[in-house]
Formats: sequence, C-alpha cells, structure tokens
Amino acid sequence: MERAILHVDMDAFYASVEQHDHPEWRGKPVIVGAPPDARGVVSTCSYEARRFGVRSAMPSRQAYELCPQGIFVRPRMKRYQEASAAIFRIFGDVTPWVEGLSVDEAFLDVSGAQRLFGPPETIAQHLKQRILDTLGLTCSVGVAPNKFLAKLASEERKPNGLFVVPKAPQALLAWLGGKSVRALWGVGPRLAETLGRAGFQTVRDLQCADPTRLRALVTPAQSEHLMAIAFGRDTRPVEPEHEDKSFSREHTYPEDTLDREALRRDLRALAEDVGRRLRRHGLWAKTGRIKIRYAGFRTVTRQAPFPVPVCDDFALRDLAWALLERHLETETPVRLIGFGAENLTDTPSPLDPDDLFAHAEGNAHPRERLERLCHTLDKLRQRMTPTTPTEASATPSQKTETPEDIPCPPEFDC
Repeated sequence: MERAILHVDMDAFYASVEQHDHPEWRGKPVIVGAPPDARGVVSTCSYEARRFGVRSAMPSRQAYELCPQGIFVRPRMKRYQEASAAIFRIFGDVTPWVEGLSVDEAFLDVSGAQRLFGPPETIAQHLKQRILDTLGLTCSVGVAPNKFLAKLASEERKPNGLFVVPKAPQALLAWLGGKSVRALWGVGPRLAETLGRAGFQTVRDLQCADPTRLRALVTPAQSEHLMAIAFGRDTRPVEPEHEDKSFSREHTYPEDTLDREALRRDLRALAEDVGRRLRRHGLWAKTGRIKIRYAGFRTVTRQAPFPVPVCDDFALRDLAWALLERHLETETPVRLIGFGAENLTDTPSPLDPDDLFAHAEGNAHPRERLERLCHTLDKLRQRMTPTTPTEASATPSQKTETPEDIPCPPEFDC
C-alpha cells in the first residue's frame, strides 16, 4: 500500500485553548505570553491578533503598541499539556505510528490505517472533526507520501485547513517549484543567503540547477540533500519513540540585576521545575547546564556532568549553584538566568553500596530517599495547583505555580 503521512498542526494552540475556556474571548485578539508591562515576549496569539501584526517571539510591549485592545494572558502550561494529551490519544486511536514534534504538532504514518479508515484524506478529515467535537479546537493537516511534503502541505491552507499534495509528478514539481528555498527542510537564513547570491531563490531554481554548480556552493552532503528535497524526496520514517534530549527553563528579569541572592533563589526555582519535569517523564539527567544573559545580550552557557544520573531537586540545585558561583561575573548586571538538564536516560545508575549497614537494616539508599521525597513534594504541589479555567486570568500572586517564562530573543530590546 502507498505510504501515507499526515502532518497535524494545531491552529494557534495556546490561544485557541484560552478562547475555548473563555467563550467571551472568542473572535477577539488573544495574546499568550508575558504581560505588556513586563519584559518578555509573545508565545503565541490568536489569528485575530495576527491581523494587527502581532506574532510569536515579538516583545510583549511591542505587541501592545500594535494591538492595545488585545487580551494578554499568561501561559498555563499544565492546561495546554492536558489538551495535548487528549489530542495525542485521538491520534493513537487511528495509528500507533505517531511522532510528536511538540505539544501541538505531530507526524502520523497512516499507511496501514487505510484498511480500516479509508484513504489518507478521509483519515485527515476524521481527525479534524474528532478533535473539533471532543476539544473544540481546530487544526491544519497536510497529506503526503513523506514527512517533508506533509509538513509543507499543512501550512498551505491555515487555519483549519486540509491540503493533499499532488500525486502527479509534474503537478508536484510545479507546486514545489513555486516555493522559496527557505521552505525547504534544512535551509536556514545563512544557507538561503548563500543560495540567493548564486541566483537560487526558488525551489524551481534548484530543480533546474546544474549539480556541479551547486556542489561548488555548498558541501557535498548539503548538495545531495537539496537536490533530493527540491524534487520532494524524503525517506525519513515516522519515529514514535521520540526521546526528549533535554529539559530547560529560563527567567527574564524586569530590570537587569546584580542581586546574587535573587539569582540563587530564582536558579533554585528553575532547577526544581526541571526536576519535576524529569520525574514526570521517568528520566534522569547526566549533565546540568546554566545560562546567563548579561546586559547587552551577551550570553554565557556552561555545563558540568553529575557523578551519577539524577532527577532529585537537591542534586540539580547544587550543581546549578556551583556553576553560578564559578562563572558569574559579579560586576555585570544579569538580564536572564536559565538552567537545563541534558543527556537524559530512562535508566538510573546502580546504587552505590557505600552504606552497607543501612541497607542491611532495610533502609533506603540516600539517593533513593531524596528521589522519594521529591516525588512526594510533586504530589503535594499537584493537589494544591488550581486547574480551573479562571486560572488564566489570575495575577501572578494568585497562582500557586509560576507560568512558563517567555524569554526575550537577543534580536529584540524588550
């Protein structure tokens, strides 16, 4: 049976969830991210806000200038994750071959599902309708024989769109040929600039290119890759067991700070948040990483290994503090602080049998005790965290869990 891949992309996911939970916000410009009076950026926004020029990663202050009537909402990551889990359960009812790219985006290989549910376009329509009926949310779906074409197709008719890539070879090449080279998987700004200077502006330019001339511009591997995807060829499989490679969290200060105690306090909170996410996913970290962005946007990242893979807040916090003490420039104001855990594994290292007498008495290993304590604290926090729709409009002091910080990118002066 012919290979059939879907790329499902939820429409303005965070903002759509907020509009669903707050019917009075439907049809209005909803902007999810930092408030306009704080340093930070827009995470996402509704299509009503995009008509005013608001977009993701824009400083919230700039978004307010463009759309002062916008409804600014702090992110509710727990609510979005709940909605995402429900969406992925719907995917799983159709095919086990689901590769999640983020909370609101996934590839589905429905090649085998055609026997039960019909052709790929019918499956795509079924998924769209079921997500709408179950969650009140819309999505855009691309249907194609491979991942690259499916992702490109999902962007064709947003929002709430469905596009099937042409099957006829000439029609496919014509559709692809009209795209900018920036639409190609793996072509970033620098490569696009290199190609553009040589006259390769569109995919059609690459389709007509002399391979020898192209190889003179880029590496042999890049040349081979560009020639393949310019003709719509992509052999990557849908990989259901996609592993998280890292967890990280950042905090941007309203004003640049030299307060070392504030840095330690906030770094501790970031490390504990990373720890909760590690334990929630049943993972241990082998490496910790700190990020410091100073006034002027100069950014320093430093990392160090843990003696053994860890997931408890104590080990994460201690390494974070050690890296801060070792690498902080005390005379330079700090704009942003961040902490991350990398080199993740789902298998902890064997326990160090140093305390033989404690084990003989049936007591847990010290590392086990710390992990159990952290799991207990996670359960207590979960019970105390509100999940009602009104949480979105609560002020920070009313919330029991700090929302995701949306850091300001270096190209903006937030």
